[in-house]
Amino acid sequence: MSAPTQARIRPAVPAALALRRRGRADAVIAPIITLIVLVSLWQIAAWASPLREDLFPGPAAVAAKLPELLADGSLLSSVGTSLFRALSGFAIAVLIATPAALLLAHLPLLRKGLGPLVSAMQVLPSIAWVPAAIILFGLSDATIYTVLLLGAIPSIINGLLSGIDMIPAQYSALSRVLGAGKRQHILYVQLPAALPGYVAGLRQGWAFAWRSLMAAELIAVGGSLALGVGSLLQRGRDLADLPLVMLVTLVILLVGVLIELLCFAPLERKLLRDRGMTRTGENHA
Repeated sequence: MSAPTQARIRPAVPAALALRRRGRADAVIAPIITLIVLVSLWQIAAWASPLREDLFPGPAAVAAKLPELLADGSLLSSVGTSLFRALSGFAIAVLIATPAALLLAHLPLLRKGLGPLVSAMQVLPSIAWVPAAIILFGLSDATIYTVLLLGAIPSIINGLLSGIDMIPAQYSALSRVLGAGKRQHILYVQLPAALPGYVAGLRQGWAFAWRSLMAAELIAVGGSLALGVGSLLQRGRDLADLPLVMLVTLVILLVGVLIELLCFAPLERKLLRDRGMTRTGENHA
């Protein structure tokens, strides 16, 4: 390589790093600015509203509830309970859905029979399972986990099936030529190739698990059940405490966003980067 060519390449590397750092900074700064603008507009609307503060609380009134909930420990306790239920239930859903999806993928007749049922379960609102679960299991953790699993499992199954369906046929042919058995083909060819669809299914499964959990906790209150975030939301409704309701709603939203930013977004970026791909808008980041 000639000296002029090397000279042109060297400055390009720091420039690319600078662009990447700027892209990461923008990814942090842009949401913060958006949040500040939205909170400001919310506060202005609350000041301008003819409604009483208890009927249309501003961010200051909602934030004033936070010290009270932190002081009695109810907020941290309920968030911890809900997160434990969500994470453990999601892990169980993954352990059930993954082999179920592989079974459906390798048994076409079974997939024709059960595939539509799985898709129908995915679109059914999770709150519809709550009354039946309460009748079967009463006000217990079994009710919560039943609703959570029925909400998460169909999405994970469909995500993995979608990823498997998008694998080129040449992969299977090459696997057979190389002498791989069915187990080796699944572990070393099929699952790695289906990862993008599988991760998309996991992400959607988590979203359904979190929403299903909130629906179950909102309705199934009392008995042997520990207080969760959904139960705290129900308490606000019973007390007609709109600032409490709005604060708990924001906490539910915040937990969902943090799980997305800390778990699924980095996993997706790594997956795309390992495959030499980038999402739209990240080409210069």
